[in-house]
Amino acid sequence: MTNTSIRPFRVEIPQADLDDLADRLARTRLPQPAPGDDWATGTPNHYLRQAVVAWRVFDWRAAEERINSHPHFITDIEGQPIHFIHVESPRADAVPLLLLHTYPGSSVDYLDMIDQLVHPAAGEQAFHLVIPDAPGFGFSTPVTEAGWTSARTAPAYDALMRRLGYDSYGAHGSDQGAIIARELGLLAPAGFLGLHVLQLFSFPSGDPAEFERLEPQDYASLEHMQWFQKVGGYNTMNASRPQTIAAGLSDSPVGLLAYSELFHSFGNGTSLVPLETVLLEVSVAWFTNAAAGMARSYYENANAPESTAVNNSPTGVAVFRDDFQTIRVFAERDNTAITHWSRFNQGGHFAALEVPELVAADIRAFFATRR
Repeated sequence: MTNTSIRPFRVEIPQADLDDLADRLARTRLPQPAPGDDWATGTPNHYLRQAVVAWRVFDWRAAEERINSHPHFITDIEGQPIHFIHVESPRADAVPLLLLHTYPGSSVDYLDMIDQLVHPAAGEQAFHLVIPDAPGFGFSTPVTEAGWTSARTAPAYDALMRRLGYDSYGAHGSDQGAIIARELGLLAPAGFLGLHVLQLFSFPSGDPAEFERLEPQDYASLEHMQWFQKVGGYNTMNASRPQTIAAGLSDSPVGLLAYSELFHSFGNGTSLVPLETVLLEVSVAWFTNAAAGMARSYYENANAPESTAVNNSPTGVAVFRDDFQTIRVFAERDNTAITHWSRFNQGGHFAALEVPELVAADIRAFFATRR
């Protein structure tokens, strides 16, 4: 029988695992440095050397206490363990909201936004927050079977919200979380209030008429896409040989740290994510041995049937300066109900970790119109 119970959960990493990490970090062997030791060919030694020094004194127990300051739970959906943070607002008008994380992130992406959304200033929209780890990420491990695509994860999250007693809710997401949020928009379950995302991954179709409608800033956005295609080799590796790369990432904490370079390099050196936060994210992935599941999520999506479905659910978009630049002409082709569009002159791909107050304010602005 399927276990549909919701059980309390605490993050409690055994001391032996902390000691093992300390031992591995003490025996770090860096690669031969690339000429110039810069970011041109990947994570450079000078960054890793600094990060290893910081990781060796990183206070995981303090981080664990911070994580556990919010209520955690775990449940099984289709046989898959799903861990989530669930924080209820005391406000009677609070809107239930899923917060969906990035790759290579986890539910800890949103620690700095919880209080802002649950306990906002008087007159501002409040939320009941449900912050899951996607299958294979964080504490939603291990992955129990193949097939956990973003399209499959969306109805699992809907089932989670129903199990929690919410018959109406919205979703916010970034990166992988934005893709799952859009899948919820396609699913359009009863009571779905809409999605707020930091990216809509819509690309040129080849129709010349689309280009005739582009604004000057859109061409700069296309250049950003081309730049990322040149440096996003992890996409190809994850989507084709996830278990191969996972062998190295699961055995070497510095390998995992280097492979998590997106936290620093997605915006071509513009990232505002503090090193302390990078170490928190990578520590979660290390202690949960999540590398295989995280990489495999790309493989599952790459091998899923291609979809051209159009999202008709209410959609809000926030575009940050140093992030993937969603191009509205393409986005409106694939999403018919974009009712909110914001641009910010600071922040990047991990805006929830960089400028959480701006992300929280934009979420409030969108969902205040969706009640």
